[in-house]
Parts: sequence; structure tokens; C-alpha cells
Amino acid sequence: MGLSNGLSNPEKKAAVIDDCCQMIEAQLASKSGLSGIALRTAFAALKGIKPGYIAYVVEQILPQSLTAIDPIWNEGVQTGDPSGYLAANRSRTADALLSVTDARVVNSQRQIVKGTYEKLRSSAKQYVEDAVPDLAKVVDKYVNA
Repeated sequence: MGLSNGLSNPEKKAAVIDDCCQMIEAQLASKSGLSGIALRTAFAALKGIKPGYIAYVVEQILPQSLTAIDPIWNEGVQTGDPSGYLAANRSRTADALLSVTDARVVNSQRQIVKGTYEKLRSSAKQYVEDAVPDLAKVVDKYVNA
């Protein structure tokens, strides 16, 4: 069973989206310095598009994101600790996740989304790598629930 198959229940999907949004907020709050300020400012601009925009985007990219990390998760299943394996392979996981957002931004019609993403993309991998252990916990929480 793939990771995205575990989200067929709408209530579970809503909880995963909520936990992912909380994880993003926590990651943003943990960043300091000028890069942290720039990141929070960029997310504030995205939130300003419309209420609930971040949750909407998470919902839209969640299935593809789970499909992208599924092979890494499955390797982790073989080790007996898929969450730990995902975290230990955070660079591969970040690349898989960023491939999803890169493809999505190419097709975006919103200039603010494209512009913001292009400004942050060069540093995005490190931010995503930093978030992988927390994402692994979210996935682990729901994969067998």
C-alpha cells in the first residue's frame, strides 16, 4: 500500500493537512536571522493570497508528495523504522519533495507564487531537509491509523 492510499478517508486527510500546516508554522517560527525573516515574510505574502491558502496548497500537493517519498518510506519499512529512515535520508527526501513543488510552480498562474518560490528555491532544500524529521513523524502518525 502506498502512502497516499492511506489518505482515502477524508477525516484522516483533513487531520494530516492540519498537522502539516502546524509543522510548517513551527518550522517557520524556528528560523532566525535574516533568512528566517525572509522566509516568514514570503509565507505571509502567500497567506495573503486568500484565507486558508497554505492549507489549500498542502492539500493539493499532498498526494504527489506522498507518492514521491513512498519509495524511501518503503525502504525504511524494510529496516523496521520507516520514520527514522526517512529522517536519516533527509537529503533524498527533500529532493523528492522539491521535485513536486518545482513541477507545480512551473504551472502556476499566480505571479506572487512563482516569484516567491523562485526567490526562496536556492535555499529551499536546507529548509525542507530541516523539516523532514517532523514530516516523518506526521506520516508515521497516520500511515497505520
